[in-house]
Amino acid sequence: MTDTEDVTRGFRISRRGLFVGGAGLGGAVALGAPAAVAAPELWRRPGASGAPPVAGLHLQFGADASGELVVSWHTTASVSRPRILLGTPDGGLGHTTEAETTTYRDAKSGTEVQVHHARLSNLRPGTDYVYAAVHDGAAPELGTARTAPRGRAPFRFTSFGDQGTPTLGKLSGSAWVNDNLGSPSAGDVTAAVEAAAPLFHLVNGDLCYANLSTDRVRTWSDWFTNNSRSARHRPWMPAAGNHENELGNGPIGYGAYQTYFTVPDSGADPELRGLWYAFTAGSVRVISLNNDDVAYQDGGNSYVHGYSGGAQQRWLEAELARSRANPDIDWIVVCMHQVVVSTVDKFNGADLGIRERWVPLFDRYGVDLVVCGHEHHYERSHPIRGQQPNDTRTPIPADTRTDLIDTTRGTVHMVIGGGGTSAPSNKLFFSPAQCRVITGVGPTDPTTGKKPPIYVLEDAPWSAMRDPDHAYGFAAFDVDPGKPGGNTTITVTYYAVTGPYGSVTPVDHFTLTRPRGR
Repeated sequence: MTDTEDVTRGFRISRRGLFVGGAGLGGAVALGAPAAVAAPELWRRPGASGAPPVAGLHLQFGADASGELVVSWHTTASVSRPRILLGTPDGGLGHTTEAETTTYRDAKSGTEVQVHHARLSNLRPGTDYVYAAVHDGAAPELGTARTAPRGRAPFRFTSFGDQGTPTLGKLSGSAWVNDNLGSPSAGDVTAAVEAAAPLFHLVNGDLCYANLSTDRVRTWSDWFTNNSRSARHRPWMPAAGNHENELGNGPIGYGAYQTYFTVPDSGADPELRGLWYAFTAGSVRVISLNNDDVAYQDGGNSYVHGYSGGAQQRWLEAELARSRANPDIDWIVVCMHQVVVSTVDKFNGADLGIRERWVPLFDRYGVDLVVCGHEHHYERSHPIRGQQPNDTRTPIPADTRTDLIDTTRGTVHMVIGGGGTSAPSNKLFFSPAQCRVITGVGPTDPTTGKKPPIYVLEDAPWSAMRDPDHAYGFAAFDVDPGKPGGNTTITVTYYAVTGPYGSVTPVDHFTLTRPRGR
């Protein structure tokens, strides 16, 4: 039997199993703080124990992305000793971290899902790591990870929303069909993001549309299977959308989402854990929100408007105040699902609830950028600051230049909802640009069980760019910290995904700029 060197060089794989260490076999891995060193482990091919495989391997950042990572995977059966072996590409795997297991029972199928989360801390900033996720009786799954830089440094992140899966999950007669609004493009967009090699990726809600599917557990599993080829190498940081609201799963419907992800702690009550959070990468503060809390639209399996009792709003204001007062933070980026702006007809529309509750906070604390999904196309606003005194609180453009944008003058909103859904909205643009705004909801319709939206039509002076030609794509953000005393920039490119294997076409390109902090 011959051994072959793995590309990480820190371990070697043989037909008998995975040997940890390589040149650094048995050596401690320096993680920035003293750590227990595990003896080298030998994994043999799983036997007849029937242990489930490591599935859905994915990464999340902690609150300090320069030193904290979480590695997660899931099973539908109990496992023994779930753990991560961590090391460096040159030093091999030597540091063992036990994983904690969280569970939820899907109310529709009765299936219990177990998700194993290993928290890695005291990591070195801007450093590459290798790891193996394993539990007893299973073959290890390998991944790589890179921590964020600490302080001002260049890096790239990406973003899209509204993905679904490229898989067929429902038997209809004798044929299998996709019942979660997915399409083959859901796989193509993942390939394109991974080819862009961001430090992290923001998922702007409506991850897999499990709440629409016959088999919700299968749909989540399919989503992670598709995206693990990227998410095992870089954190995919989510925001919960209306289609993460699943009837019976958790006290307000987000139990599956809350179990699959371990995101930075916001101090929320246990039933609200993980629905909003923030983390810092370099000089960028990312704030992820769940705006079903304030949006009027009835879009999930249950109507949860106002579910936090104002807790999310209070946290958001305090978080924005701290972030803008922090001299080490230049950029504030908000990731959420429903939108403040949209210029398509016969789709969801913008939501007055967000304009009323959160846009004034974005203005007050100088949020630079908001990335959303919900509308299944790409468009962006001019920088907006302030609102017209009308029924829809129409945002006021602070400038109309579209190539170079000073975000100290206003917040740019981007709708990036072409992650792969089979129901694109790019052919529904008003001409000239207008916006349908949901200003409230009517009484529950007994035939649908939903509260119908009430719309008011407004002009859209804030509209800067729209893409009617492409249904799918993502945005890449290249952060340049600049020099002391000068400006820092984020160069933004929206790429349409135009074919299999992640073929892309650049469609929109602009630069955000603001003075660098002291």
